[in-house]
Amino acid sequence: MAYRNEEHEAPVWTPKTELGRKVASGEVTDIDAVLTSGKRILEVGIIDKLLPDLKEEVLEVSSTQRMTASGRKQQMRVIVVVGNRRGYIGVGVGKAPEVRDAVAAGVEEAKRNLVRVSLGCGSWECACGAGHTVSRECSGHNSSTKITIKPAPKGVGLVAGKVSRKVLELAGVQDAWTFARGRTRNVLNSVLATLDALNSLNQLKVGASTVEEPAAEAPAPAPEAAAPARSDA
Repeated sequence: MAYRNEEHEAPVWTPKTELGRKVASGEVTDIDAVLTSGKRILEVGIIDKLLPDLKEEVLEVSSTQRMTASGRKQQMRVIVVVGNRRGYIGVGVGKAPEVRDAVAAGVEEAKRNLVRVSLGCGSWECACGAGHTVSRECSGHNSSTKITIKPAPKGVGLVAGKVSRKVLELAGVQDAWTFARGRTRNVLNSVLATLDALNSLNQLKVGASTVEEPAAEAPAPAPEAAAPARSDA
């Protein structure tokens, strides 16, 4: 059972999954190994252990209502983004009767949905080799919102809307051009579309594994011997 540490007033993490026990024991120390393994992150303590420098940002607070048998029930919905400005970003939505509890639920969901962003210098105008922008052009969508992110040279900054800019900043992207279409006024759609575009960078396969080896050619047939010339007497 988890309890509170009297010195730091923080809950002590008790791992319940195999991955959580490996992280707590120090057997797994690389967050990239966890993300590339394909295993779902079910415990927030895994992220807190491997990425303690994550920052959170609340993008929207709204109220939702639904009718029940006992009357109308109201809850607060919060959209939260977490990132460390060094290539890791996550988005979460939390609901609770109070804003504080909704924010805590959103932060937990964002940490469980953490993705890695492939930073680099994909701009032919710069070609500095530093990780200040995305490695290549990428696109993503969610519902009716579509966004395209293009690498930009150093000094351009983030040419993006308010919501997409915040996501790119927390992901560590410093320079980029973005083109958004659809219902961009919807905050959740814009956030998820931007995250989908950044996550698509991890789906690019490079190397010899993506090149199909040509099939072995059949040996050429041996040339037939020429027939002897006939001489007419």
